[in-house]
Amino acid sequence: MVVPVSVLDAHTELLAAQAIGPSAPVTDIGQGRGPAWLDGWLAENNRELVSWRRALHARPELARQERLSTSLVATRLTAAGLKPQILPSGTGLTCDIGTGDHCVALRADLDALPLREQTGLPFASGVDGVMHACGHDAHTAMLLGAGLALANAPKLPGRVRLIFQPAEEVQPGGAIDMVAAGVMKDVERIFALHCDPRLPVGQLGTKVGPITSACDLLEVRLTSPGGHTSRPHLTADLVHALGTLITQLPSLLSRRVDPRTGTVLVWGAVEAGQAANAVPQNGVLRGTLRTGDHQIWTELEPLVRSLVTALLAPIGVGYVLEHTRGVPPVDNEPLSSGLLHDAAVAALGPDGATSTEQSSGGEDFAWYLEEVPGAMGRLGVWSGEGPMKDLHQATFDLDERALPVGVRVLVHAALASLAA
Repeated sequence: MVVPVSVLDAHTELLAAQAIGPSAPVTDIGQGRGPAWLDGWLAENNRELVSWRRALHARPELARQERLSTSLVATRLTAAGLKPQILPSGTGLTCDIGTGDHCVALRADLDALPLREQTGLPFASGVDGVMHACGHDAHTAMLLGAGLALANAPKLPGRVRLIFQPAEEVQPGGAIDMVAAGVMKDVERIFALHCDPRLPVGQLGTKVGPITSACDLLEVRLTSPGGHTSRPHLTADLVHALGTLITQLPSLLSRRVDPRTGTVLVWGAVEAGQAANAVPQNGVLRGTLRTGDHQIWTELEPLVRSLVTALLAPIGVGYVLEHTRGVPPVDNEPLSSGLLHDAAVAALGPDGATSTEQSSGGEDFAWYLEEVPGAMGRLGVWSGEGPMKDLHQATFDLDERALPVGVRVLVHAALASLAA
């Protein structure tokens, strides 16, 4: 269920815009490729498009706290005569544009990451320890631009639903909340873009089939009576048990799962003990388990549990395994992927579309694809000069010329889908 916007914080948006100063004009790489109303809208609003991204960047918000970001988007949509619907939580919103039985959805994510920004940008994060290091500020600005541009179209052959989703960076993610709120009702197809610093501005990477991987979280808590390291035979050697899991569980998985699925377990944290001559009583091991295959993802939890039990049985430690299922792979449906590819060509020219590889990263856009066909594309944000600053790094930044490119691709994808 969603509720109508009743109170809009336009003052917050104004303060954010004033704080970052005027934005520089941005070259529209696809200018002149039509339709004419889209060319006209971008020519008039390029500067504002950049201002939205910078305002969001300067005021980042963590997962399920995106109230100011939600307000900024809702304020702009309402000012254009549209009727955005904010979720009851106060974070995340949807907005329908046009009329008709056919409905296509476009999705962006709102949340930032718990990182301390190190870019030195004049509009760098004003929130200590929080940063837009994954391009969600750009995703939101591009979808807002696409929506306002579509609202200026002479006539749409159906409805376009804008989905501004909270909490993509956590598990369980905000896509589950959006689906539960009914935002996919009547939607026939859905698209999304994600910034890719490995592609130059002016290109969109597309792929049929899985483009991301499933990602689960594992936490194993071990217990032992503890004891002296001179007498490990009189206790249960907890550190040895941790080492056994660290080395043997990934190895066994590689022998029990088809290696072509890209299934990989990597440990990220281990904690146990303080004294060199004492067997500790407690320890914990945490890691991520990823796979590129949807079917394998559904089978991993019982397999992991059986292997952990077998590995720890001879050692005698107690354990609790928490296997948190995260997200399935984003599996691009063939027709939708083709529409997104053609949208890039229509928006940017024959060199605008390129192929891309499957990533081991997770993305909760996958939950929408459990409901309807759709596709995600990778939008180039590298300037073509200097290092490629990777996602989730404190130095990440993007070339803002990608913003109107993203607007063009989203608009063309929506129009092509409604006409299909």
